[in-house]
Amino acid sequence: MKSVGIALGGGGARGLCHIQFLKTLDEMNIKPTIISGTSIGAIIGAFYAAGLSGLKIEEILNNLNLLDYGKFFDFTLFSNTGIIKGNAFENFIAKHLPVDKFEDLAIPLKIVATNFWKREQVVFDSGYIIPAIRASISVPGIFDPVKINDVVLTDGGATNPVPFDIIADKCDINIAIDVSGKANPKSKSKIPSISECVLTSFHIMEKAVVENKMKLVKPDIFIKPNLYDIQLMEFHKSKEILKSVEPNLDLFKDLLNEKIYPKKKYFNFMHKK
Repeated sequence: MKSVGIALGGGGARGLCHIQFLKTLDEMNIKPTIISGTSIGAIIGAFYAAGLSGLKIEEILNNLNLLDYGKFFDFTLFSNTGIIKGNAFENFIAKHLPVDKFEDLAIPLKIVATNFWKREQVVFDSGYIIPAIRASISVPGIFDPVKINDVVLTDGGATNPVPFDIIADKCDINIAIDVSGKANPKSKSKIPSISECVLTSFHIMEKAVVENKMKLVKPDIFIKPNLYDIQLMEFHKSKEILKSVEPNLDLFKDLLNEKIYPKKKYFNFMHKK
């Protein structure tokens, strides 16, 4: 069978829908040989790379209640670098991730963050996993940036929102899941709030990065679910998010079958007697 790689894009709560596509891979008995992830894609990618099935990741999600979601956001009024410290997310990941280091994962994983001062992507694929994830989810102005080896790191979405290119040479079939979603305002004349301005501007930038990259290199399978009006931190809408991508799963299966099991073409040759 051809080797399969999958890139899980960033998009905050919208990225919970990655679980549906991973469940589909499980149902089809397709095991990726490599995974890459940015932001929420780094979190879910790490769980899956550690050996948790898509169904098990969904089970962890379903066991969370509104109080648990609230604990994710350790807001601070005493920081001029972000409104969320991010320690709560780290604790959640540490509780459920069965391994500490990239080297112990069942599937190789690459996590993307951004070197803030050099304005370039940083790819983690060795050492401790949680600091890499923490860097990858650090949306500017929302989460405090992190420092690893004296390098200031922020969200990987600024440089590579859907990192399919960094695994292209490691697999035969390269899958990219873009969960950037779409805005569908009730009124296009509505004045956005401060948070909407910051986050939507960040998403506009990510969209431009992906579109420009697609002009240079394209994945074999590109899926962009229609995720409307799901904000970055709306994890409490998990059931709605998972259900909303169900129409995309049949297409995903068809594309996988087409790439992995291409139909043989038979030719009849006419022979003159």
